[in-house]
Amino acid sequence: MPSDRVLIIGGGPAGIEAARNLADLGIPVTIVEARERLGGMPIHAQYAALTPDLEDAETAMNRRIEPLLGHPLVDLRCNSAVTGSSGTAGDFRVRVAVGGKEDVVPAAAIIVATGFQHFDPGRETQMYGYYEFDDVITLPDCEKMLKEHKVVRPSNGQPPECVAFIQCVGSRDRQIGNEFCSKVCCGIASKEAIEIRQQLPNCKVFIFYIDMRMYGYWENELYWPAQEKHKVNYVRGIVSEVLKKGDRLVIRGEDTTLGRPVEAPMDLVVLSVGMEPSKGTREMAKLLGLPQNPYGYLDTVGVPLDTVSTAVEGVFAAGSCTGPADLEDSISAGATAAMRAAVLLRKKRAGAEARG
Repeated sequence: MPSDRVLIIGGGPAGIEAARNLADLGIPVTIVEARERLGGMPIHAQYAALTPDLEDAETAMNRRIEPLLGHPLVDLRCNSAVTGSSGTAGDFRVRVAVGGKEDVVPAAAIIVATGFQHFDPGRETQMYGYYEFDDVITLPDCEKMLKEHKVVRPSNGQPPECVAFIQCVGSRDRQIGNEFCSKVCCGIASKEAIEIRQQLPNCKVFIFYIDMRMYGYWENELYWPAQEKHKVNYVRGIVSEVLKKGDRLVIRGEDTTLGRPVEAPMDLVVLSVGMEPSKGTREMAKLLGLPQNPYGYLDTVGVPLDTVSTAVEGVFAAGSCTGPADLEDSISAGATAAMRAAVLLRKKRAGAEARG
């Protein structure tokens, strides 16, 4: 007998929201999460605060996760993986492996919410010295420091006096193949710059950018407050290299506003790394037969009017597995995918009843 269950692959913001909506409608769900707990990147990468309101990330995510824990309609499977799938819309059979054991979960619909991964700045951009210099870190590295209220130079454990953010590392880059904007890095760098200034009031913070792409209300909620209230310095220019001089770093590049070279000593350099399709996203594309767009993300068939339906009937995709997305986008997509899955279930059920 066909199932009325929806299987959700990924327990990040989009997957959590899909599960919450479906459970509220009385539809049973199974969440398959590769890590040991729900929460996705905000929890896994130990984000300090969410953009743009700077609410504590763990508190905010736990508020969304807790209603699912122990919910009678939610079958939660952490440390698990989807290993295969057969069947069609309304009657899928999905193989799920947990702890060396594998079983089959019947599902009427599947929602893929496998998220993204951060670009590895040592893969192509060795000029910034990510694997060479201890004091060159990434946005996620900085988040962990901010969460612990311990922003220090990894090389000596001392608080930095000067910090530089370098934007668009692994985004908008034809040379490495990531030709897209990751959408959130400018806002997150501004948020982190504000937090550094709050935790280290005497620290000078610079953001080197090609052009700032503030998303929605972030212009007024982050960009201007960072400059006017928190005295963050924005420098329009391209950093060409990071060097070591003595016990400090030196960044070299061009100030494109003034049209002159820039060379500045820094204690800490933060690379604003972009988004990439996660390993799980690529794996699910192959396993479920889902087309990918030219950038490696899951392709949805009705963009811009339908951002969650895939080419495989009954399989929906939500959140940053379909492209760069912020938290609000991911949550909205999760809710949309849940509603599409619920509609599919109702249509399949009505068809079965009509056939007697």
